[in-house]
Amino acid sequence: MTPLLVIADKEIRDALRNRWVISATLLMAGLAFSLTFLGSAPTGDLGASRLAVTVVSLSSLTIFLVPLIALMLAHDALVGEMERGTLLLLLAYPVTRSQVVLGKFMGQIVVMAIATVVGYGAAGLAVGLQGEGADPQSWHAFGALIASAVLLGAVFIALAHLVSAVARERGGAAGVAIGLWLLFVVLYDMGLLGILVATKGQIHEKIFPWLLLGNPTDIFRLYNLTAFENTRTFSGLAGLSGQMEFSPTWLLSALFAWVVVPLGAAMVVFKRREL
Repeated sequence: MTPLLVIADKEIRDALRNRWVISATLLMAGLAFSLTFLGSAPTGDLGASRLAVTVVSLSSLTIFLVPLIALMLAHDALVGEMERGTLLLLLAYPVTRSQVVLGKFMGQIVVMAIATVVGYGAAGLAVGLQGEGADPQSWHAFGALIASAVLLGAVFIALAHLVSAVARERGGAAGVAIGLWLLFVVLYDMGLLGILVATKGQIHEKIFPWLLLGNPTDIFRLYNLTAFENTRTFSGLAGLSGQMEFSPTWLLSALFAWVVVPLGAAMVVFKRREL
């Protein structure tokens, strides 16, 4: 096995040993089932596909839940190894610092993917077994939701690695991770709302969409609520999607850039750090 795969395998085994996979999966599955069977109860009266409404509901849940799980999973990936004194031992083997970062990142992505696919997939399967109008487009939207949720998790795992590469202790890294969650999940959109209020809604329509790209959770929301006709209708964003300059492919590319940039920065910082 290559060093990358060895390190990734160790991360997965550590997550299984600490019950990270089980805990995250049960949490995501429990909340997904709740939204699926309680939040979509009126779909029969509205003539809406239960699965399409589930995609809209899970999109909102994902924005709050996935970043938090990802940050808590990975915030001590590097600084935790330093505090335990195991990082110097690891680097004594024929492995580079970049391979350490990438290997840990790969393992944590697998953990995040397992929790997301099993947790959300179980809720989607339950809807499908009921046979209540789960049309092919709704299944496509549901699959895109799961894939983009894993990508959103990758964004925040990459951000957590950058925090871990900079932090001097685990407590500080945890505090910064919570601050990042508050910034991207709560404060950023409040700031945009403040701009809209301050300008009385007169902010230039060409500028505002670009401001949304400054937040990966907003990119995720835009993609899942505007990429498919049925979810656009049930989310109330059909009008917005017609004005958006960004295609679904463009939005996914922007989300992928949010993975590459912080992960690259984490490798650069970690290479220069004295242990």
